[in-house]
Amino acid sequence: MIIGIGAGDPDHLTFQAAKAIAAADVFLLVDKGEAKHDLARLRHDLIAAHARPSHRIVEVRDPERDRTSPAYTAAVEDWRSRRARIYESFITGELADGQTGALLVWGDPGVYDSTLAGLEEVDAEFDYEVIPGISSISALTARHRVGLTRVGRPVHVTTGRRLAAEGATADDVLVMLDAACSFAEAGDDFHIYWGAYLGTPDEILISGPVGAVADEIRTARAEARARKGWIMDTYLLRRP
Repeated sequence: MIIGIGAGDPDHLTFQAAKAIAAADVFLLVDKGEAKHDLARLRHDLIAAHARPSHRIVEVRDPERDRTSPAYTAAVEDWRSRRARIYESFITGELADGQTGALLVWGDPGVYDSTLAGLEEVDAEFDYEVIPGISSISALTARHRVGLTRVGRPVHVTTGRRLAAEGATADDVLVMLDAACSFAEAGDDFHIYWGAYLGTPDEILISGPVGAVADEIRTARAEARARKGWIMDTYLLRRP
């Protein structure tokens, strides 16, 4: 089972996800290293709270992704393939006949996550179910008390990398992860609803006209990343 566990708040776990955790025999936890130990801790806490007493946990280190390569797509595909080999080893080597394995996925497995794509590369016979979770998109709009959509208008969901290359191509643009703070180029026509570490005790929320809050977001983002060693942020750009 691929179980979406929400954006960071333990209360984001749905009843369906809690039941799925309780039904699993073995959990695969992909460790992203000491800098992101709090991501692993939430998974351990959720398993401890909801899993059956006889459960077992298999922990492996996440393969390093080449973040310096100019061939971004090729680097991501290589990293995804190495992850697929981890999934295959888990399925074929850690699960006995009749046992159910589970991966706990941050947010929603169907939104900006590589787990499902990695499973498609697994060379083994198996079946799996996907349990949806609360995504950072849902958490962002809820915390800022805004709707994602407006009547008769499209929403463009993209990444910071693509926003920098293409600019804002709609009146409503939802951006996932933006290390370069590309929102600053959107101009004063746009309002921004920005959030980082959504659903966690470290959550940061900033909103306002882009020109008025761009420097505040840059500063908050840089300070938070330096303090924690990592950052995950999401924002909505909206032309009033």
